[in-house]
Amino acid sequence: MNAELDPVLLTPGPLTTSLITKSAMLRDWGSWDTDFNSITRSLRADLVDIVHGRDTHVCVPLQGSGTFSVEAAIGTLVPRDGKVLVPQNGAYCKRVVRICEYMGRPVVELPIEEGKLPTGAMIEEALLRDPAITHVAQVHCETGTGTLNPLQDIAQTCARLGKGLIVDAMSSFGAIGIDVRTTPFDALVAASGKCLEGVPGMGFVIIRREALEKCQGNSASLSMDLYDQWAYMEKTSQWRFTPPTSVVAALRAAVDLFKAEGGQPARGKRYQANCDALVSGMQDLGFRTFLPRDVQAPIIVTFHAPEDPAYEFRTFYEKVKAKGFILYPGKLTEVDTFRVGCIGDIDRDVMRSAVRAIEETLAEMGVKQISHHKIVA
Repeated sequence: MNAELDPVLLTPGPLTTSLITKSAMLRDWGSWDTDFNSITRSLRADLVDIVHGRDTHVCVPLQGSGTFSVEAAIGTLVPRDGKVLVPQNGAYCKRVVRICEYMGRPVVELPIEEGKLPTGAMIEEALLRDPAITHVAQVHCETGTGTLNPLQDIAQTCARLGKGLIVDAMSSFGAIGIDVRTTPFDALVAASGKCLEGVPGMGFVIIRREALEKCQGNSASLSMDLYDQWAYMEKTSQWRFTPPTSVVAALRAAVDLFKAEGGQPARGKRYQANCDALVSGMQDLGFRTFLPRDVQAPIIVTFHAPEDPAYEFRTFYEKVKAKGFILYPGKLTEVDTFRVGCIGDIDRDVMRSAVRAIEETLAEMGVKQISHHKIVA
């Protein structure tokens, strides 16, 4: 647990990190130094191992936020005459569509109601309807709502039909099990500041080597060309351009802690306990979750806002922050909501403390009507 006095970040990243991870950033590193290059090399191997892909996949890190790496993956993996299908059930799916449009890659949206799930059958129907589609870009955990999409079903459908699959696993990698042997993909994108509990600043893409070897010349961007980044790293063990050295060192420490905790199964179990404690406590206060439990990922939970006229999100946010917890605004366009993250260097006791802070804040604001289901005394 983090023992510092900083507010606890109950967000989908950046998130609360351990003191060990923070401390790893206190040393200066030379970007071409062999000690730093060995950190990069070991991280690349360990990240691939999390999805059991060492025999088939490689890891290509990239400077910047996770969205940088999503854009790099699409620009590198999808040829300029390719076409992308995006099952769209939330804000981050919409972002993938926008990326495709910016890069001039033809894109087809498969619209799905927020909180509802795409299925392999839906994907198959869309692919058969438009044979020009070469790739599917699937968000695994749609953190706009907290929805966990059925990745394995979709991956197997894409593999059977011979279509490339690019997975945005930004908010699931390290917490939700993904195994390339049963969930085949061409590329999976994640980042340092999410469920691995590092700090933000580095994305990475785990790519099927055979697919990457065919990607030379696809990217219209030099800095985001994952083929060129991979080829240079394989040849020199170095990054092409100045790496975020402190972020990389912090991620090395965070992944060591991840492995010591027990890897993905243990990390996922802790986050699920966090989520269960949060939802149980909030329901006791009268809050309703936006999603039913069977599609809720243990990453971030969307709650309907109180129906009381005394409630106002900015005041609510600031008062909860003053008690030591930073929440997240809602991302839905049609429903008034807010979100609470369950990830980071926190446990269920922290989640229970957050619920108490929310309860105290509502009392201070004079909010009594949470929903038509319950009145707070």
